[in-house]
Amino acid sequence: MDITTTKSLNQPSDNQLTTPEVFTENNTQALNELLLQEMLSQLGKIPSRAAAVVNRIVVEVERICQKSDRIQASGQIGEWQLSLGRHRLEKCLCYYKLGAKQARGELHSNLSVMIYRHVAQPQSQLGFSARYNLIEDFLQDFYTESLRVFRRENQLADDYTPRTQIELAEYMGFTEQYAKRRINLRSGNNQQLIILRAQTFAKRQPSETAVDIEQAMEFPKEEAAIEQSRSGVTQQVRSHLIAETTDPYDFVLRDRVVQELIEYLEAQGRSDCIDYLVLKLQDLAVTDIDEILGLTPRQRDYLQQRFKYHVEKFAYSSSHWKLVHQWLGADLDQKLGMSSQQWEVFVEQLDYSQQQLLSLKQSHLSEQQIAKTLGCTPKQVKKRWTKVLQMAGMTRNSIENNSISKRKVVSKKNEIAQCKSPVAA
Repeated sequence: MDITTTKSLNQPSDNQLTTPEVFTENNTQALNELLLQEMLSQLGKIPSRAAAVVNRIVVEVERICQKSDRIQASGQIGEWQLSLGRHRLEKCLCYYKLGAKQARGELHSNLSVMIYRHVAQPQSQLGFSARYNLIEDFLQDFYTESLRVFRRENQLADDYTPRTQIELAEYMGFTEQYAKRRINLRSGNNQQLIILRAQTFAKRQPSETAVDIEQAMEFPKEEAAIEQSRSGVTQQVRSHLIAETTDPYDFVLRDRVVQELIEYLEAQGRSDCIDYLVLKLQDLAVTDIDEILGLTPRQRDYLQQRFKYHVEKFAYSSSHWKLVHQWLGADLDQKLGMSSQQWEVFVEQLDYSQQQLLSLKQSHLSEQQIAKTLGCTPKQVKKRWTKVLQMAGMTRNSIENNSISKRKVVSKKNEIAQCKSPVAA
């Protein structure tokens, strides 16, 4: 079985439009037209039957926004319709651009990785090759099930079959998301639908966990189990990757972080780290990852250290910090994730120039405007801001562990007492 990991479908297109157009909520026709325009922009044409595909995306997005209490309470329903619509469209176009044959192989590989550990009984001790036939048999049935559910949820005819390339891409995107839906179990836990199906296939799912398809939670969750301790924001990234979520607000932010992290790693030439990330997101055991990637324990340890370094560098980079911190619930409008007491301690640790920088960032000025105000270059602004974010992470973690030195804080207070703080409380 050929596992393809470096060309992940989570990577956004270079041509993806991100202009924040003003969008009126519940304007179905406007969202339809906008998504068709973005499809035209990316593909250079509107494929046959694309209008029907886009209409199904819009109907689904509006239903999601109506169901989500968080979106309804946000006051930004229109923005979320646009964001979710683009997210669904991009998934579809990723498969479309691969072409039918490569897209089938990509989906098959991704699903195979997800069920690799679950398709056989633990005591069987089957190796990678021995599981191949089991995986093939299981997935053929799963594709049939997915098509049946796709027809029902989109109110299509019982004999509907994807005919065009865009319809096939739509079905593949649906199958990927369907596989990742979470099922609530009677024990109070939950699990991805495809894993439960694989466990049943392997004759090892307890009878009390049998559930109906209709109980599938609407929004899938990706999981990460990156081993070893993480410092600062890296640890928070890990905890959010594995956190439970059924709300599209959290899912879309997490998906964007994963997309941009993969894109960043690719730009750094770290395809080995991308492979590692994709496999860990599928919750594979360490031994399975070693076997798939052909790693010795020593090579794996080295890869984990490289991965840790690049995740931390990504989280603090000038082009990604805002997205990462928004996802962590720690952006500037939320005092970088700190309580009022933590924020006060953090600000008091900053020197006057750092407080100025923080104040300008709170005003949502561009790096060029900030550089002009501070009399430095944009590159220097990026470097200084990275330092401030690192200090914020250290403050959050050290206060939570009750390890902030009160003596240092008092000393810093005296040091900056003569400078009037420009930072908003």
